[in-house]
Amino acid sequence: MIWEARHVSVSIDRPVAEVVRYAGDPRRLPEWAAGLAAGIRPDDDGASWVADSPMGEVVVRFAPGNDLGVLDHDVSLPDGTVVHNPFRVMPNGDGSEVVFTVFRRDGADAAAFDADAAAVEADLTRLRDILQR
Repeated sequence: MIWEARHVSVSIDRPVAEVVRYAGDPRRLPEWAAGLAAGIRPDDDGASWVADSPMGEVVVRFAPGNDLGVLDHDVSLPDGTVVHNPFRVMPNGDGSEVVFTVFRRDGADAAAFDADAAAVEADLTRLRDILQR
């Protein structure tokens, strides 16, 4: 099965390293990712984070730190479903382009898919606004 995908991107007038450092810090997620605004804390395993979300408690596991701008993360939902979230930061002139891939989840109609993409765009816009202050 192949899911429908939408790439949501926002340009940020900050160097890639700065964007990666901020966006890749799980402690900063509640500042710009609305779905995790209730807070996030390290999990007991030391490799993942636990967040309070509108769906309940979720576990977030990030790709290992790297110099390529890969900030992918998997979110384990309360029902055990794991959602893979590709997230990249790449050079765009003197600044950065952040790109998040939204996959249309099983059972999601067009309106729900549009709402997911709009929520991601709002989060990335908030990230841009914070970093460009």
